Amino acid sequence: MTAEEVAVKFEDHEHEIKSLKHRVTKCEEQNNTLNKLVNSVDVLAVNMKHMADEQKSQREHIEKLEKEPAEDYKHYKRLVIGCIITTVLGAVIGAGVATIL
Repeated sequence: MTAEEVAVKFEDHEHEIKSLKHRVTKCEEQNNTLNKLVNSVDVLAVNMKHMADEQKSQREHIEKLEKEPAEDYKHYKRLVIGCIITTVLGAVIGAGVATIL
């Protein structure tokens, strides 16, 4: 192998090395971008979990608020029925006592 052939091969190797360095640099940039994306997805997942927990808590609160009027209605319904029964029993007992006296 002559000195000229060695010089040509050396130049080819230098060109190949520069090309490889350029490709490695691009790969590193893509890797950094991918790492940022993975971190962003992790943060997004944590935020979504927090939002789901908050939504569950709000749903429970809303269900409680929705049930409250029905419970009040049941309470007042029992109270009115109790008053009516008390009035009828009072009238029957009063009529019975009035007939006895």
